[in-house]
Amino acid sequence: MSTPTPKIAVYSLPDLKNTTDDALPNYLNSLHFTQSHRYTDARLALGYTAVLIAGATFAADYQLGWDRTKAVTFWAVLAYFGLNSLLTYWIWGVERGRVYVGDYRGCKIEVQTSVKKHSPVYHVRVRYQSLDKKKNSREEAEWQTLTLEAPFSRWFDQDGHFVALPFQQWLAEEILVVGRADPSKARAKVDEAHSGPETPDKMMRSIIDETVEGRGSKSSGKGARSRKVGS
Repeated sequence: MSTPTPKIAVYSLPDLKNTTDDALPNYLNSLHFTQSHRYTDARLALGYTAVLIAGATFAADYQLGWDRTKAVTFWAVLAYFGLNSLLTYWIWGVERGRVYVGDYRGCKIEVQTSVKKHSPVYHVRVRYQSLDKKKNSREEAEWQTLTLEAPFSRWFDQDGHFVALPFQQWLAEEILVVGRADPSKARAKVDEAHSGPETPDKMMRSIIDETVEGRGSKSSGKGARSRKVGS
């Protein structure tokens, strides 16, 4: 039996988003995606450098006194605020909500997430390279962009516990590259993506099949499936 996940406040959007953001890379890495930490490394380098400058300036002032260190302190303060300004730009202008940057079998993937104020909906923007149209090199592969959204209640129970399975199924169903990495959770939508764009003939066959099934007929063909048409 799996260990229960920590309970969070279901009305706290930051907690809902942060918990989900933490679960996303864990899931992708479990599917043998290779995560790149370049954005995180750059952010940490900027932050720690600013802290080191502040610490060194304080130590110099404590040991040598203000008169002997005021010139150095002036430049240290400028460097500190410059690094913090650069860090702020990096977080909001470069990272822009990226929670995952990685690679799957030579194809890159980037995932950005966000929430809107007072709206318990998880917004995801995914960029990944096509697995089908890749040619001679990774740079020649076609990039695809996908925008998703789903309520947090889809994978959080009423007590505030994160439930991994519906979250993983949602990602596998909606993102082709994830669905191919985890076909057991992809189910119908990956099959639709593999079958290509919908055509009038396919739509008509689907309607006929659904009508027959509605009259009580049983499908005996291997891999047969039904889908909803309209509501």
